[in-house]
Amino acid sequence: MQFIDWIIVAVPLLFIFGIGFYICKNIKGVSDFLAAGRLCGRYMLSVGDVACGLAVVTLIANIEVHYKTGYALNFWSAVMWPLTMLLSLTGYCTYRLRETKAMSLGQFLEMRYGSKTLRIFAAALRSTADVLANVILPALAARFFITFLGLPQRIEIFGWQMPTFFLVIAICLILAVSIICLGGAMAITVTDTLQGLLCFPLLVVFIIFMLSKFSWGNEVVQVLSDRAKGESFINPYDISHLRDFNLFMLIVSLVSTIMTRSSGFGAGASSAAKSAHEQKMAGVLGTWRGFLSNIFYLAIGLGIITFLCHRNFADQARNVRMNISRSIVAEMVPDAAGQQKIMSRFAVIPAENHEIGKDAAFSDRNHPDVQWFKAADEALKDLPDSAKKRQEFRTLFRQLMLPATMRYMLPCGLAGLFCLMMVMFLISTDDSRIYSASLTISQDCILPFCKELTPEQHIRMIRLVSIGVGVLYMLGSLFFAQLDYINLFVAIMWGMWAAGGGPVMIFGLYSRFGTAAGAFASLLSGLFFTVGGVLCQRNWASVIYPWLDKNQLVKPVGQVLSTITKPFNPVIVWEMNPLKFPINSYEIYFLAIVFSILAYCLVSFLTCKTPFNLDRMLHRGIYAIDEQKPQSAWTLKNFYSKFIGITPEYSTGDKCIAWGVFIYTIIYRFIGTFVIVVIWNAVSPWSVKHWGNYFLWIQLIIPAFIAVVTTIWFGIGGFRDLRDFLVSLRTREADHLDNGVVDGEVSLMDKAKFDALENKETSAKEK
Repeated sequence: MQFIDWIIVAVPLLFIFGIGFYICKNIKGVSDFLAAGRLCGRYMLSVGDVACGLAVVTLIANIEVHYKTGYALNFWSAVMWPLTMLLSLTGYCTYRLRETKAMSLGQFLEMRYGSKTLRIFAAALRSTADVLANVILPALAARFFITFLGLPQRIEIFGWQMPTFFLVIAICLILAVSIICLGGAMAITVTDTLQGLLCFPLLVVFIIFMLSKFSWGNEVVQVLSDRAKGESFINPYDISHLRDFNLFMLIVSLVSTIMTRSSGFGAGASSAAKSAHEQKMAGVLGTWRGFLSNIFYLAIGLGIITFLCHRNFADQARNVRMNISRSIVAEMVPDAAGQQKIMSRFAVIPAENHEIGKDAAFSDRNHPDVQWFKAADEALKDLPDSAKKRQEFRTLFRQLMLPATMRYMLPCGLAGLFCLMMVMFLISTDDSRIYSASLTISQDCILPFCKELTPEQHIRMIRLVSIGVGVLYMLGSLFFAQLDYINLFVAIMWGMWAAGGGPVMIFGLYSRFGTAAGAFASLLSGLFFTVGGVLCQRNWASVIYPWLDKNQLVKPVGQVLSTITKPFNPVIVWEMNPLKFPINSYEIYFLAIVFSILAYCLVSFLTCKTPFNLDRMLHRGIYAIDEQKPQSAWTLKNFYSKFIGITPEYSTGDKCIAWGVFIYTIIYRFIGTFVIVVIWNAVSPWSVKHWGNYFLWIQLIIPAFIAVVTTIWFGIGGFRDLRDFLVSLRTREADHLDNGVVDGEVSLMDKAKFDALENKETSAKEK
């Protein structure tokens, strides 16, 4: 990068951290540090989620997925649109969670299930899964910036050779933990909003850049269509042979979206809205906001695939792959002589002069990276633990495609903007996820054992825990090797909590029969399946497969696995492989969810004696101590409005937003661009050219226009909410009892009020 690029990166970051220091001076109580004082408006939350959701790891993971499977599967993901839209419009889970006024996962669980033991166990499990699922983030970010900036593997500081990898990880985590220590959820929410406001126009810039750099018909569509039968990158009716990221992944996503909707509760912003209605509207706007991030992922992914696979960029693509290999070898092999020996094998690999239409089409087993993988296998086979190193080489090779390619493609100025955007993605993601784990540990694993804490002591405890979690992230990034695709890795690690925790949260919010025993049964079932799957994946190549081979069990076990999945072929295929566990992470995760639901329902029905008082937990009926929510009955006249979640709380503007999201998602995107297209292809199948035009207009050009409008709309709303938030900081009064402590299934701040209400109700009934 040039000097001007560094200026582009530095100035906005200094401004963001300056705001963070300002926020630190306005912390008045624990609720400020834990839930941003519950002062945030819908646009502030939604814009902040842009930076938080658009993580470096998410972008890398998307490149991994689409480089392997293309974009044909995206067409079928349209079946998710009505579901996600309805969940957002109805405020599924988010509305009720905000009604509980719980600040953390464990506080909600103790209020709902009346068990402090469950609170501590669930929080410990959630924190462990949270850390394990996200511990690779700093390592991924460090490798990204080392590759993108062309940094050496070691840097000399005062005569001492320090690994650049360690240094970059340390800087990333220090930045994230600093924001947390400045102001907790309040600082995170405000800085995320500022970063989101900056990211909106940057996303549009890079979408336009990618669309203008490559010829759609002569380059992009050619690459997408040059795939073997059953593995199309563009024709959704020709994807039967895809593995890992296929139609079964969509089934898992549907189930997971419903059952784990609230499993991520407790990261600060999840309870930071002014009211339950504002939290719900933030979710509605988030559905709309997601269209912008999706087109950004799509544009970047198409650019990477085209650049690395089209003949027009063959020489540059070879240089990219050479740089990736050099970076991986430098990290895996410490001595220079060993590095040189391995790199000599890569040096003889020629540029990929594949001619589309004449040469055999690319496939999962025959693509431009195969010869690089084979060279790595030969070079690494004599090293200790060679199977693990060969698998690690392939994992890192896929992860470094994004930074290595973008470094080649971006000119001066755009390189700085891209680096700035990645740094903001990094900070907003790391601070949110570190804080999520810290909040759960401090509020639900430590606070229940503490005597009464002053607000200052309480906040100091959270800061110290956040620093400790940051250290855990550091150690994990340095010593934890991730050998699977990022999305699969995160799914199985987060599944340790989400698979069993999903039913606990959902039924806890919507049922009266759930019990603490049922919750424990669900959590343990999910933990058993996911941990068992992780152990099998981690030890398959080094322990399990060699043991099966030694005892001549490879063939019979393989036959059992293939027999089980034969009815589901080719969507689910369990085949023996010496390097990889036959059952992928999505399949393990799905099994864990199913058995957790069964365990929760069965045990709860057997142990439920008295129905739970949901009204008290949700502050409804006689317990509506702060506000009376207007109610309306279902009628034929208001059926459609009630169906999409419109209640008497909605203003005219809210109704316009709700109907706008409904019409765009259901009428246009689902019916107009999916259902009608499916019917059309059932009668007259489209050619590759037709699918190319479809993806250009429906998934790129029209959404790009909407993205520009969204940028202006959300920018105005975000600035307005941020202004109102800063004004409210000076006028609010902190409630020091609002600190997450539970007394008799009721939060401490509601205890006296609820007791008085119940006594009054009892007296009235006696009279």
